[in-house]
Amino acid sequence: MPNCYAMPIPRRTGLLLLSFFAFVSTYAQDPAAIDSMKAALQKAGTPAEKVYWYDNLSRTMMNVSPPSADSMGQQLILFAEESRDRSLMVKAYMSNGLRCGYFRGQRNYTQRSIEYYEKALSIAKQNKMEKEIGAAQLQLADINLVVPDQDKSLKYIAEAFSRIATLKDDSLLVESNNIYGKVYLSRNEKILALRHYFTALRIAEEIKATNADKKRLKSELMRNSYLYLSQFYGSIEDYDKAIDNATKAYEMLNNLTDKRVPYQRAIDINTIGNLFAAKKNYDIAISYFERSIAMADSLGFATLKMPGYISLLNQYLRMDQPQKAMDYLNSSAGNNLKQHLTTFGMSGMIDQAYGYVFSELNKFDSARFYFDKALPFFEKNMTDNNRLGIYLQLGKLFTKTGETPKAIDYYLKAKEIGEKNGLLEIVMMSAKHLDSLYEKKGDFRTASFYNGIYYKYKDSSDKLSKEKDLTQEEATAEQQRQERIQREQKEIKRRKNNIQYLAIIIGIVFLFISLVVLGMFKVSAGLIKAIGFFVFLMLFEFIFLVFKKNIYSITHGEPWKDLAFMIALAALLVPLHHWLEHKVLHYLTSHNRLTSAGLHIKNKLFRRTKEGEQ
Repeated sequence: MPNCYAMPIPRRTGLLLLSFFAFVSTYAQDPAAIDSMKAALQKAGTPAEKVYWYDNLSRTMMNVSPPSADSMGQQLILFAEESRDRSLMVKAYMSNGLRCGYFRGQRNYTQRSIEYYEKALSIAKQNKMEKEIGAAQLQLADINLVVPDQDKSLKYIAEAFSRIATLKDDSLLVESNNIYGKVYLSRNEKILALRHYFTALRIAEEIKATNADKKRLKSELMRNSYLYLSQFYGSIEDYDKAIDNATKAYEMLNNLTDKRVPYQRAIDINTIGNLFAAKKNYDIAISYFERSIAMADSLGFATLKMPGYISLLNQYLRMDQPQKAMDYLNSSAGNNLKQHLTTFGMSGMIDQAYGYVFSELNKFDSARFYFDKALPFFEKNMTDNNRLGIYLQLGKLFTKTGETPKAIDYYLKAKEIGEKNGLLEIVMMSAKHLDSLYEKKGDFRTASFYNGIYYKYKDSSDKLSKEKDLTQEEATAEQQRQERIQREQKEIKRRKNNIQYLAIIIGIVFLFISLVVLGMFKVSAGLIKAIGFFVFLMLFEFIFLVFKKNIYSITHGEPWKDLAFMIALAALLVPLHHWLEHKVLHYLTSHNRLTSAGLHIKNKLFRRTKEGEQ
């Protein structure tokens, strides 16, 4: 899942100002790192290696220079096409789709992302590449939610899910459940979404970490599942659970060794800060934003500071402190933010920021000036959700200035987007403003019409509010149900394991008894030694198994601790194994003491046999 930082739709007209920011999921902007990648690309000996470094370079360059990244992405496609290797061709188009998806708030990049994924899907279908088909369909389901086209998203995820279910690929199976949950959440089918999120987490948890790669994969998949759960709980305003899951996702970074981990920590801290802000714990939120910026600064990665800068700016607006927001915009941090957005062709967002802050400060001429500069950028480049914010802000500005027709025009645009995308709160808010504006204009008939719309959607909103409370209860019940199922499964597994342990113990005891009995008769010493070797091997391997199963509470799965413990255990048990085996087998093969007992048993058995025959 790409690490995109996106602000939600505002609950009131100007709550959140900059509604789009993308952070590329790569680990450095440092020119030395880029030069290192270029050197690795030059040294790459196989086509697969070259595609790997083209992919990393093109996505990393999105944080440095999008035009350069576009050029590198095209070179990747050209190389893959010339190789005629269908697998590499799919990877090249998927890479470009992911890269463009980093800027999914812009219509141009969103459309390009969809086109790249569709090309990858076409190649995969032509060559019957089942995994690649499923992976492309998942990405198309995800990116079409941005358009938004929920029906198309549902179609893609349904096709992907049915295909991936037949494949033995834990990564795709977890991702398909998470994307299914995301699609259901967009359709307001929250409990179905939650069930898919829980299923994804359960599958990730059940992956057996038999080696370092499996352990890393398990941690990554569990982390992604926690992030999706955090977003889910945030959507139903259960912010404590959202913070819980975001914190778990943050802690999973301890299990990863990727070079991106320190950079991802800064992003996670900013995300948790925004959840505290939504919970209205503003002081805690600010401390997290400042911590995120400090972490980015310590890494020497200027781009990584941008989410924290934006969050702090938004925080001042949440707290109705426009002068602090203005001071921040004009500070060194604000200058860095402006420079960054300008570099990435998003200077219109800075104009929007100044326009809104000046509007809140009642400096209307300055507000108009900046909004006039920002509006063409949003009209031309941004998706519906990003245009919605500026329409609401302009509606508020022109209401303040008494320019009623202009205010009506922008609230109508906001209402249209709200209706198109199922944003009831936006429709209700716009209708309320339109009612007041038409009444001020003297058009009471139209005012009454929008008043009716307002109350219609208010009733729906009140109903949704009650449904939200019910959803929180249902989500808690669903979580408890999932936890109960997991406990029951663990108990079944524990009982099954205990039965197996008991069977092994009985088997070992039986073999030892058999070994002793063999020592009571005149049988080959070689036979006793052979059986004895197997019996003692089984006994001491069982002891190793028991210890290994119970040392996790001490070592916590750290390889060096596991190794140290097993070496210490082997140093104790191996000599004991050899000494005990030698003594027992020597005793049993000597036939000095047990032969008479064996003869007695033999005579007794034969006597009973003869008596039975008579």
